[in-house]
Amino acid sequence: MREIFDVKGMHCASCVARLTTALEEVAGVEEAQVNLATESAVLKVDPATFDARALESLAGFRLVPHGTEPRNELAALSRDMVLAIAAGAVVMVLSMGFESPWAAAAVSLFAVGWCGRQFTVGAVRLLRVRAADMNTLIALGTWTAWVTSFLLLLLGGAGQPLWFDSAAMIVALVLVGRFLEARSKARAGEAVRALLQRAPETAAVIRDGEEQRMPVAQVRAGDLCRVRPGERVPVDGEVVEGDTSMDESLLTGESLPVDKTVGDRVIGATINGAGTIVMRAKRVGHRTAFARIVQAVEQAQNSRAPVQDLVDKIAAVFVPVVLGIALATLGGWLLAGGGAERAVMHAVTVLIIACPCAMGLATPTAIVAAVGRGAQKGLLFRDARALQALAGVERVAFDKTGTLTEGNPRLEAVHVATGPGSDGGPDEAGVLALAAALEAKSEHPLARAVLSGAAERGVEVPEASGFRAHAGRGILGTVAGHEVRVGSFRFLEEQGVDLAGLHEAAESERSAGRTFLAVSRDGNAVGLLAVGDRLRPESPEAVARLKELGVESVLLSGDTEGAVRSAADAAGIQRMRAELLPEEKVDAVSALAPAAMVGDGLNDAPALAAADVGIAMGAGTDVAIESADVTLLKNDPRAVADAVALGRAAVRTIRWNLFWAFFYNVAAIPLAAGVFASITDWTVTPTLAAGAMALSSVTVVTNSLRLRRA
Repeated sequence: MREIFDVKGMHCASCVARLTTALEEVAGVEEAQVNLATESAVLKVDPATFDARALESLAGFRLVPHGTEPRNELAALSRDMVLAIAAGAVVMVLSMGFESPWAAAAVSLFAVGWCGRQFTVGAVRLLRVRAADMNTLIALGTWTAWVTSFLLLLLGGAGQPLWFDSAAMIVALVLVGRFLEARSKARAGEAVRALLQRAPETAAVIRDGEEQRMPVAQVRAGDLCRVRPGERVPVDGEVVEGDTSMDESLLTGESLPVDKTVGDRVIGATINGAGTIVMRAKRVGHRTAFARIVQAVEQAQNSRAPVQDLVDKIAAVFVPVVLGIALATLGGWLLAGGGAERAVMHAVTVLIIACPCAMGLATPTAIVAAVGRGAQKGLLFRDARALQALAGVERVAFDKTGTLTEGNPRLEAVHVATGPGSDGGPDEAGVLALAAALEAKSEHPLARAVLSGAAERGVEVPEASGFRAHAGRGILGTVAGHEVRVGSFRFLEEQGVDLAGLHEAAESERSAGRTFLAVSRDGNAVGLLAVGDRLRPESPEAVARLKELGVESVLLSGDTEGAVRSAADAAGIQRMRAELLPEEKVDAVSALAPAAMVGDGLNDAPALAAADVGIAMGAGTDVAIESADVTLLKNDPRAVADAVALGRAAVRTIRWNLFWAFFYNVAAIPLAAGVFASITDWTVTPTLAAGAMALSSVTVVTNSLRLRRA
């Protein structure tokens, strides 16, 4: 069971590490993922032993069920930030020759004690559980500066060097950084909010012959709903009256309208075109495609990328190490004879400049932005791991039917067996009737082609019994007292059927690039069915775009050699393997690693699971979210290249974020501690440290926001 909680009071990478550890120790919690960018915790729990009340106050944080409390951090931060800036400006004026140290002390106390109360409260709360984080560093730094200045003022009068202005400006600058950071994080999650804002609120429901307007939440499965031009479809359903076109770009990224008529499926939240339709509701509430997509995007944004593990290991010890460095700096300058003033200044500067905000934001903000951008482009990522894995993909293995081809095969020809091995039995209609009787019980894509062909030719389909399917090979059963087999040549030959009478027809269809099925009756070959499936017009471009990214395309199919070769040549694919059984396709994908597998998410489930990244063609509504790492909301193979490019952009952004976050701390801490004081007169003051710390966090988040245009 999966539960999501909003986390209150989390500000840095050490917070994430500490809360994750605490959650994993709670009874009933099997797995915990904490995300700083979304300020949330995703838990996998055992309902029998898990008690949410244990999370109400944990490791100094407060956890509440997702969405139960409104988030108003920006408003509160904005108010405190403005007051702190004003107080800081006043203190600086009072400290610049106006000889008002007591007034400066009072205004600075307001800035540190009231405007910066969140730092003090957070530090005290953590002190109770013997922990420390960013709030601890800021609170220690600001209060050390203020208390030291106040004591100097008491003991030495106005002539002593004081840091009231530094204490106030530290609070102001940190709040500015936190405000910009919060606003940027909110922008990173705009994709989900944009989706939610596009959800229809009401529906025109026809009940007892009367139309009434009601909230969408009250629509029930089976209700008839009228959708007028320009309105949004309320829920998933089927058109029962009228013709129109639908703008499905919100969910699939497809810019062109899609024609709809009686019998066609429509997706909730899409926009109706010029025609009025009546639809029957099929899926409502959380079962609609729209609701599932929103849930999938939120889940992916709340997930963790494997690269985050490195950050967590460092963050777990970072704050204690910084506290140790600050104490060592204080003691070192005192022992070196630098004086109490300089020793305190350098110690405070170390505390302020080393706050690990940027480090904690480096990965999650990039994930949130990238997943949101993917949703806008019709790409659903199951989690951050899939996004990171895509960046390392060197090969993409495509299934043929329904992936590179349109997935609507048609029966092109029926051949009757001649010569040795045939029983001189049924004519073309008879062969088709035997095959259709078994295919009526099959779920294979080719079954639809055989049944449609029988219907078009007016062939009456008899009943079959004893149906059995051999995955990837063929099917068998009893029709009118005869044992009938339908499948590949390989399957029938394994069953001991002599196919010599079908070789000529098979060669003809193979050269035409068609798929063919052999049919036998009572162990004798009786005929061959040839099925054709057109290549998607986008497939050659999809392969070409992957090639531009340095990714090789490979075609893996259970279809015949000729059909697979024809599709590969048309799409521009050099490597291909045909007539693969499901388990052989799994082995083939594994041998291509690091590779992605693209299929329909159903028949190719084993191969999708075996690949480093499984990519399912979603067909817009029946999205294979649960069976693949990535789902393409429209049946366009070109989106595979979009997914790879987005994964690479996300990982590249994360690496740059982590580089600057680590580089900043590695370079800043020695400067703040005064390590290079002997070779340079340049000194990092506490105020400058606060500005640098705030700038580092804003830089990381802003860099992540570039992914919204990827």
